[in-house]
Amino acid sequence: MGADKYGIAVAGTTLVDKLNTIAAYPACGELTKISAVNRAVGGCVPNVGIDLKKICPTLPVYAIGRVGADDNGVYLREVLQENGLDVSGLLTVEETTSFTEVMSIPGGQRTFFTYAGADAGLTADDIPLTGALPRILHLGYFLLLDKVDNGEGLAILKKASAAGIATSIDLVSENSDRYALVRPCLPYTDYLIINEMEAGRLAELEPTVANLPAIAQKLMEMGVRRKVIIHFREGAVCCSEQGITTAGSVDVPREEIVGTTGAGDAFCAGALYAIHEGYDDRAILDFAACTAAMALRTADATSGLCTKDEIETICQKYGRIQLCW
Repeated sequence: MGADKYGIAVAGTTLVDKLNTIAAYPACGELTKISAVNRAVGGCVPNVGIDLKKICPTLPVYAIGRVGADDNGVYLREVLQENGLDVSGLLTVEETTSFTEVMSIPGGQRTFFTYAGADAGLTADDIPLTGALPRILHLGYFLLLDKVDNGEGLAILKKASAAGIATSIDLVSENSDRYALVRPCLPYTDYLIINEMEAGRLAELEPTVANLPAIAQKLMEMGVRRKVIIHFREGAVCCSEQGITTAGSVDVPREEIVGTTGAGDAFCAGALYAIHEGYDDRAILDFAACTAAMALRTADATSGLCTKDEIETICQKYGRIQLCW
């Protein structure tokens, strides 16, 4: 990674979550009242980007994506700016800002209805590569961005690679055969950071814990250039030229867990920060486990994160889950 480059650009899914609280989910044809409505930013760019700025407030973090010329687009831009992100790469387009309607039952399950909107049109032409360049470009989420899934993702990775920028990607979990769309991108991916279900489907191997080292190795053989990092509830696996490295998750007591929303993005942010700072594989997994643990302390995706030193201090009081292979 070039010494002349610094910071992390996060590109891809940029949306607003509209959180609707209901007493119960209605049957088809029935009505239910919404008792409360709240709004929050969501998607890869806000979640990973804000987490990175909380981990290291002085780290340049660039938001790259598309929002509409509407109230949600203004809201997204304001929240990202308030959290210290550079939003000069956040384009305003004549489309509706991407959003998700979340139907939430207190203490129960949530149901999601998403509208692709402006996000769906992200292309390589939308990726600014002028002025100060980031050290890493992270692109997420594949399988949720129409043009990215159908060739533009590969074009974005090639464009970043040609500029000497290290590339990183992640996916969304989907029970389909569309993982074939991602495989051509692997030879232009330096860092693949995904969960065990996504890794198994991408490698076409059963995603059991025992299989994860083999899955990581296969994904490297499929073209990933530097590191494959697979995270799961109990821990994480990294495959690189250093070999296979494993680490257990932080053992947060059940009574301290408020929610799991954003834990995967927090892990990704922690891994990206550690990679940017030159950590070895074990240290990358250890720090990413700590950032994921922070996300468990709150109901939303980002407010549980704090600075690197605070994260490490808090996690010192917890043990680690012991992995048995």
